[in-house]
Amino acid sequence: MLEGTIIKGIGGFYYVKVDDTVYECRARGLFRKSKITPLIGDRVLIKINKEDNTGYVEQILDRITELKRPPVSNVNQAVIVFAVQKPDPNLWLLDRFLLLASYQKLDVIICINKSDLDLDGKADEIYDVYNKAGYRIIKTSCKTKEGIEEIRNLLKKKITVFAGPSGVGKSTLLNNIQANLKLQTGDISQKTSRGKHTTRHVELIELDLGGWVLDTPGFSTLDIDFLEEEELENFFIEISEKSTLCRFSGCCHNKELGCAVKEAVDNGEISKSRYDNYLSMLQEIKEIRRY
Repeated sequence: MLEGTIIKGIGGFYYVKVDDTVYECRARGLFRKSKITPLIGDRVLIKINKEDNTGYVEQILDRITELKRPPVSNVNQAVIVFAVQKPDPNLWLLDRFLLLASYQKLDVIICINKSDLDLDGKADEIYDVYNKAGYRIIKTSCKTKEGIEEIRNLLKKKITVFAGPSGVGKSTLLNNIQANLKLQTGDISQKTSRGKHTTRHVELIELDLGGWVLDTPGFSTLDIDFLEEEELENFFIEISEKSTLCRFSGCCHNKELGCAVKEAVDNGEISKSRYDNYLSMLQEIKEIRRY
């Protein structure tokens, strides 16, 4: 059997790259019986049919990481892309992306794209909030080329997922990072002011500089039903750090007295938008657990 990587999956077919050759494969029925679905990024063993050079996925090797949405495996880095405008940044959604990436123990880079459209300093405001929270942020523009080389250097020898809402410029960024990718790009819908979906499937793309990237379809929600209330603060870096100073152990930083987190919000040490998003997610988890 040959060992390779699933780089694309469409309509029940999996495209497995082995060295410089890509084989079209089906998955064995045993995966369906075991309710296991091969994922993009999986390292697999395949058996080749010499008559037509197609194959079957016989075994999925152990996964290092696994994301549910987008459904990919073995990623070790996430570039979360949001635009300064067109569409306007949704920080509530950004915080959910950050939570999921942290839960999967991925290295995270926040990319504030379309910086050439920033006429009112919005990019700097977002930068300050998330830099203070402990994240790495890069401002990029495909028109001025700001930040492109910095992003490119961070992709070397990594498997990186590019995630974010539709229309923020993920595919355009990747086309600027490597010109021969020629990924389909789209404009913003004039009717909804939202991005039009241009990426139709998840695909692992090999880079000339060494490394792989995943350009994923845009999406607008991330479930957090896997979390317990007391776990949530662990995925808000600045809240977790301040929580050690709370008067009572088990403080949820909501209505408790002597809460160091609420005090930090009041004096500007913690962003109110981040805190509000934390409270929103906390309430969501409580509602989930209630039922």
